[in-house]
Amino acid sequence: MLSRLGALLQEAVGAREPNIDLLEAFVEHWKGITHYYIESTDENTPAKKTDIPWRLRQMLDILVYEERQQTAAGEAGPCLEYLLQHKILETLCTLGKAEYPPGMRQQVFQFFSKVLAQVQHPLLHYLNVHRPVQKLLRLGGTVPGSQTEKEEVQFTTVLCSKIQQDPALLTYILEGKKIVSRKKSSKEPITLPREAASIQDKDHPHSKSPDLSPCKAQALTAQLPAETEEPDGGVGESNLITSLIGLCKSKKGRVALKAQENLLLLVSVASQAAATYLVHSSPCCPAIVEHLCQLYQSMPTFLDPADIAALEGISWRLPSAPSDEASFPGKEALAAFLGWFDYCDHLITEAHVVVADALAKAVAEKLFMEILQPHLLHVSEQSVLTSTALLTAMLRQLRSPALLREAVAFLLGADPQPAAPEDGPRTLCAHLIGHCDHLSDEISITTLRLFEELLQKPHEQVLRSLVLCNLEGRHYVARGSPEPESYEDTLDLEEDPYFTDGFLNSSFQPSAKPPPAPATNSDGKTAVTEIVNSFLCLVPEEAKTSAFLEETGYDTYVHDAYGLFQECSSRVSPWGWPLGPTPLDPHEPERPFFEGHFLRMLFDRMSRILEQVIGDLMQRIQRVPQFPGKLLLVRKQLMGQVPGEQLDHQTLLQGVVVLEEFCKELAAIAFVKFPPHSPHLHLSPPQEGHV
Repeated sequence: MLSRLGALLQEAVGAREPNIDLLEAFVEHWKGITHYYIESTDENTPAKKTDIPWRLRQMLDILVYEERQQTAAGEAGPCLEYLLQHKILETLCTLGKAEYPPGMRQQVFQFFSKVLAQVQHPLLHYLNVHRPVQKLLRLGGTVPGSQTEKEEVQFTTVLCSKIQQDPALLTYILEGKKIVSRKKSSKEPITLPREAASIQDKDHPHSKSPDLSPCKAQALTAQLPAETEEPDGGVGESNLITSLIGLCKSKKGRVALKAQENLLLLVSVASQAAATYLVHSSPCCPAIVEHLCQLYQSMPTFLDPADIAALEGISWRLPSAPSDEASFPGKEALAAFLGWFDYCDHLITEAHVVVADALAKAVAEKLFMEILQPHLLHVSEQSVLTSTALLTAMLRQLRSPALLREAVAFLLGADPQPAAPEDGPRTLCAHLIGHCDHLSDEISITTLRLFEELLQKPHEQVLRSLVLCNLEGRHYVARGSPEPESYEDTLDLEEDPYFTDGFLNSSFQPSAKPPPAPATNSDGKTAVTEIVNSFLCLVPEEAKTSAFLEETGYDTYVHDAYGLFQECSSRVSPWGWPLGPTPLDPHEPERPFFEGHFLRMLFDRMSRILEQVIGDLMQRIQRVPQFPGKLLLVRKQLMGQVPGEQLDHQTLLQGVVVLEEFCKELAAIAFVKFPPHSPHLHLSPPQEGHV
């Protein structure tokens, strides 16, 4: 279009006069638009079937062509000055608000977007530009399913890109309704701008544009909602932020995604002043978090933890639930919530640090504290179960350091202190630890998964609060006794009640050829062997089936355990932990040792496992006919080597197999954790498929 206009202009220059008057053509097109409202009698004709779209395109092409012909850079040409002085954008915004003729709002959005994008002269600093821009923003994003959503999101894209280039524009655009409101009633008849004060050039006099007839003006103003003035100091109730949030809720996936990308662009502005303005003078953080809380509350009050786990991996770019997953009540609502939470996490990651901290605190206050915490502490088991599973899903998605910091403070407290055995469950963390040993096995397992997810997060306070807080003083070591010279000096299996003479009878003796430990030193010390065997010997030989199958020794777990150990070591390396234990102060009085509520809970659960399986295992297996054969069959079933079939004592048989594998896994972890600098172990990363 621009090239055709240029060709026509060049032709006119050569055939008629040396300088064609662009201003006259521009004014004529604008007068053609204003005269439509005077001359038209059919109020039902769509805007796209009138000459208004064509005239707007001609005006845009003239503005762009004029700017390209300007010799002095940075100066506004006559046509641009006319557009600014005669408040053309203001008038178009009024016509778009009235939606007359039908579809006019769409034309106005398109014209604004193209003018701001294609005209290189800075425009948004002008009052007669940013004021109608603010008004136009208030027309969009307010009605779900609006017919102009596509044009609205294109308009916000242009604005956000302009702000990214010049963050100082943020204050002009975000002033919102507080600035643009007027005291006068919107029922006042509309008068289109007069041309009287326009052109001083005596060669191009322009007649005044007549006012609209009272009937026509009434038809326009009847569709305009009244505006009320907002008190000084208040945040505008509708602006670019609220428009973007509204578009993010669109049912049209591409519109919602583009709006989210625009909002991401907006919060990542590099300017400290702009970021501070976003936090303190705009509804940015409250609006984003309010939508998150609304999505949470729109979910069913009860969701199966397995269904929540099935939607793992929901992304804000693909927030809809996978179609191949089984359907369940609340699936779409759950997917929408997890998708928006992932988006909030991504916003906090990419945003300016000022915005990131404020948004993370808002999520913690409004979602974690005000909504989640009452559900986690509720007397209803269903409420506890659902909220715990949802919190686990959120932790699994969480990546931003600022939001992780707030989540850790919410769960564990801001300044955790060493606990005492008599301490009651005064904190949320203490209540959650209690839930790990709940009467409901489902709540216990779900809460344990929450802590498992929490412990994998790269935050020092998690390990310090749950594990190290009560160990740092080393009160588990008796004062006055000499420190062991080496690691293996601390091993004393005879003090272990499971390895006393009464326990290690013929039924429980390890076989003559115990599983070989991979590392011994040249002088025969076998520290690693003793550690590994201390776990492997927990299960009686009569209850073991590993020896009957290939590649089922504890070494099958070593590769995974080594990878896990390396991952943990890498995670804690930035925290500057000492390589060795803190020396004991011999003058410090000895205190009773308490491992902390979290470790005590884990040890209590493990001790019950040993009591319920090993304590009477030999007596129980004597009552199972053909026990060795059935046990081997169950192992093959669990490994998927043979089809499953129901057997007598199936639960007991499966428990024995699982316990054996659990002990082998503990043995592998103990093996890879042995100090690498020790002379008794030279451990290198095992090759793939080898240990």
